[in-house]
Amino acid sequence: MHEYLRAIGFSRIESKEELNQLLKMAEESYQIERTSGDYEGHDFSERRKEFAPGMGIMLRGEYNERGEYQSEYYFPYFQGRQEKFYDNITIERHAEKESYAGVIDDLAMGVTIIFYVQNVADYLSERRRSHFSSCTVTLKLAGLSTEGKILLPVAQSLTPEENTQAILQRTKLIKAAREGDEEAIENLTIEDMDTYSMISRRIAHEDVFSIVSTYFMPYGVECDHYNVLGEILEYHLVQNSLTKEWIYVLTLESHDLVFEVCINKDDLLGEPAVGRRFKGVVWMQGEVIYHN
Repeated sequence: MHEYLRAIGFSRIESKEELNQLLKMAEESYQIERTSGDYEGHDFSERRKEFAPGMGIMLRGEYNERGEYQSEYYFPYFQGRQEKFYDNITIERHAEKESYAGVIDDLAMGVTIIFYVQNVADYLSERRRSHFSSCTVTLKLAGLSTEGKILLPVAQSLTPEENTQAILQRTKLIKAAREGDEEAIENLTIEDMDTYSMISRRIAHEDVFSIVSTYFMPYGVECDHYNVLGEILEYHLVQNSLTKEWIYVLTLESHDLVFEVCINKDDLLGEPAVGRRFKGVVWMQGEVIYHN
């Protein structure tokens, strides 16, 4: 049973029989289907069954010679709304099955983000037309979480405009450093040393979450899982149409990356509010929109 089913409102499924009934219903009453040819020349298919706005269960499989659909695996999905342009994305196939991971370098964050690709059929169709391994895209990132906490905000020393300017300046330095600019490398090194010195002084008498306002870092052994601390920009509740469970949809900002996270209301400790912060582990997914 998929760990993140509860994130979209299926926390009470306890047996294999209940899961099979749910998957059968999703397979037979799907709302959207996309097909394409896979690596082996088969008719690859994605079937989506939505149970709340922007979230549901996706079934992936293929059609046999008789035109019969055969489901291979499923996963819960959640579609983000925040779009961000990337001029270089790499998509790689997982070894065990027809699923894919996307890889992007986010210079504003200074990290490489790995996510689970939602729209594989679109990728396979695009690849057949243009034969690419990396390209320019618009990306909609979203996260699913099974446990989270709400933290109070911290006092900001910079105004929003000053913070945006600082992020842009750091992004330019990181880009220059990657291209071998020694002055940029030196400036980044000095900046990191100053940050380390400041944290070392304050950590002796302050809580770490009053020093660090947001973070976004890899978590565990699965490459598309991240430990996230982000400021809540917006939030609302949606209801699973089948189970009637309530799910929080949070719009977060973490290190200039804005994305949505969905979490079962019962799994969130605290009361969300704009300006407060969400802390939790998320499974990152992404919908890739290609530019010809």
